[in-house]
Amino acid sequence: MTDFILHNGSGRLCLRSCGRQDRQLNTYDWLADIPGNENESEYVEVQFKNTRKGYFRNSNHLELAKGDIVAVEATPGHDIGVVTLTGRLVPLQMKKTGVRNEADIRRVYRKAKTNDMEKYAEAKAREHPTMIRARQIALSLGLDMKIGDVEYQGDGNKAIFYYIAEGRVDFRQLIKVLAEAFRVRIDMKQIGARQEAGRIGGIGPCGRELCCATWMTSFVSVSTGSARYQDITPNPQKLAGQCAKLKCCLNYEVDVYVEAQKRLPSKEVTLRTKDAEWFYFKADILTGQVTYSSDKSIPANLVTIPALRAFEVINMNRKGVTPDTLAETDNEQKQVSADLLEQESVTRFDRKRKGKGGGNGAGKKKKKKNKGGGDAQAPETKQDGIAQASVEAKEENKEASAEKSAELSRSKNRRNKSKKDIRPMDKNNGKREEKESGNAQS
Repeated sequence: MTDFILHNGSGRLCLRSCGRQDRQLNTYDWLADIPGNENESEYVEVQFKNTRKGYFRNSNHLELAKGDIVAVEATPGHDIGVVTLTGRLVPLQMKKTGVRNEADIRRVYRKAKTNDMEKYAEAKAREHPTMIRARQIALSLGLDMKIGDVEYQGDGNKAIFYYIAEGRVDFRQLIKVLAEAFRVRIDMKQIGARQEAGRIGGIGPCGRELCCATWMTSFVSVSTGSARYQDITPNPQKLAGQCAKLKCCLNYEVDVYVEAQKRLPSKEVTLRTKDAEWFYFKADILTGQVTYSSDKSIPANLVTIPALRAFEVINMNRKGVTPDTLAETDNEQKQVSADLLEQESVTRFDRKRKGKGGGNGAGKKKKKKNKGGGDAQAPETKQDGIAQASVEAKEENKEASAEKSAELSRSKNRRNKSKKDIRPMDKNNGKREEKESGNAQS
């Protein structure tokens, strides 16, 4: 056992681990840090093996705290257990568990000594061989039962046999044989399949440890109506837990589904429209959506509408009015589902953003603040300056484009003029060359 001491002035708090089953039967002592809480009541809560615990009177006024191993009164002899709760919360727990007659409450003898722990260790070492031998004896007697565990008393004078049976078992002959075989006092205790699963432990289909092995202490009967209210497919392989019974978690949310079904129309009501009659097919209870079919036996022309729309059609049919269609019309306001993951798109930063400036790249320029100090401009003057700067920039662009076009026209005129000057010279030169060649021939 590991002690978790909290240095908050009180010395210790109820954070000690008393074994695997302590999570299941643990009572959080939220008054443990109050000075003098341990002396408020003479009763203490003591836990034993297999989720067995009892309440005892500290008549010797021992200084007991959670996690102390004590020797308590038993029938016969004494038993060894672990203190799990002290102080003023113990009477409240006794009232909760139904302990009324305080005269029947046994007392705490002492804190466990070395001799007590040695006897306790010897008794615990005999538990597993005793269980195997008891199973063989029950099988030889032809009893329809399964012995799941054996718990010896701290002094070894008594043994509790935990068994599972579907019906009533006459184990009188079994008790005689077990008493002769093990020379101890025999006590038979029947447990259910859920308690057996909680004792063994395991991992459920949800991936977590079984509820019956961690926190559940009282097991409420689970019926198939819990699955029917939640519209769960009646598949025995999925509805059954490791104990081969219906899962305890079927009862967790059944109240929510029962309350939600009150806001849905009855399955027996038929909706009438101008084109057909509509029969109830299925419903999404939590979202309030109802699906109707035009055929009563098979799914045909399925239409899903909200429950409010279904009640509207029912009221219209009662008044003798039949709507055109079962679904809502375009004029009626419809709920548009929002894409909650739109902003989480991986490519949302790859979209091209259009610039707010002009085509030449001359947009609105922000004025930089004067770092050297000076009077700060008012917001209106800043906006006027920006507008004036943009107008001046546009005028400068117009002047630059006009000058550029003028230069282009000038250069074009020069080229045309040069071509006109060159062509006549070429013609005169050709005539001169022809005259010279003719004179030479003559």
